[in-house]
Amino acid sequence: MKIKSLETFTNRFVGFTRLTAEDGSQGWGQVSTYNSDLTCEILHRQVAPYALGRNTDDLDDILATSGEKEHKFPGSYLRRAMTGLDTAVWDWRGKQAGKPVVSLLGGTPGKLRAYASSMKRDITPEDEAKRFLKLRDEKGFDAFKWRVGAETGRDKDEWEGRTEKVVPYVAKALGDGIDKLVDANSCYSPNKAIEVGRMLEANGIGHYEEPCPYWEFEQTKQVADALDIDVTGGEQDCEFSAWKTMIGMRAVDIVQPDIMYLGGISRTLHVCKMAEAAGMKVTPHAANMGLVTMCTMHLLKAIRNAGKYLEFSIEGLDYYPWQDGLFLGDPYRIENGHAVITDAPGWGVEINPAWLDKAEYKISEVA
Repeated sequence: MKIKSLETFTNRFVGFTRLTAEDGSQGWGQVSTYNSDLTCEILHRQVAPYALGRNTDDLDDILATSGEKEHKFPGSYLRRAMTGLDTAVWDWRGKQAGKPVVSLLGGTPGKLRAYASSMKRDITPEDEAKRFLKLRDEKGFDAFKWRVGAETGRDKDEWEGRTEKVVPYVAKALGDGIDKLVDANSCYSPNKAIEVGRMLEANGIGHYEEPCPYWEFEQTKQVADALDIDVTGGEQDCEFSAWKTMIGMRAVDIVQPDIMYLGGISRTLHVCKMAEAAGMKVTPHAANMGLVTMCTMHLLKAIRNAGKYLEFSIEGLDYYPWQDGLFLGDPYRIENGHAVITDAPGWGVEINPAWLDKAEYKISEVA
């Protein structure tokens, strides 16, 4: 079925896309969050021209062609824009088949274990532990991730001594039988990262995310080689060349692609297959309640080398006010520590018409 038009509905933070095929059937997707208004413009200028009039079955070639023809513009924004096309095509395919995307990918709907992911650094160890325990008791989470160091912090902490306090305090409060993860967000040099890693190991932490600047694969590998803990990363990487290098040198133990940053489901599946060939697990990055978490749920229930859990952001409207009113109903309910993928066609979500009415609108269509 040929693609007739691509529409975008956006504000600065979120950009939804709507694909319409030549018979009038439609699918919904999303470009990556953050500066989404810029990304939607790139979709119209640098992706749509290669998609309009093409068959939806040609998605992989459309994405490849866009990258080749726009070779002067490699990198994150082009890939984030491609995601708007990719995710809309997958939703369209699911609706045409009357199946959820997970089924198209070879998996099944149902429950998926999640870990509660904290984005906050401006929070005391006491308050972090308190809200984790509340979530454990009310939602049944049995895995939690919190932040250490400062984001791209050049070995500095959010405030002096925070990491040395928050790690043992939260770990002890959670106790046994809970998976414990931390994220350094590219904070440390190798020596400092290893020093912090030893403390993490001593406190039962099993997942150490992005310890060094993410673009310094050799530094991250030094840390991974020195520690027994799982060193993880990859959320920022959007080019296959980077993934080939990272996986080939085993810079990390577990890979964490972000579907929205990478260019969509089709490109993420390619990275998952690269990781599978290397015997590596995939625990994707999914750090907000836009469409990225739903797409990640469908992916994880289908790939053979899925990691142990889904990242599930616990930050509400106080932290991400732009999440308000994106969807009708609650597609992200948690039942006993698990997210639920329904058998509804496509992504199984409905974009809130009231949100769309307030968004900036643009269309690219076949002349």
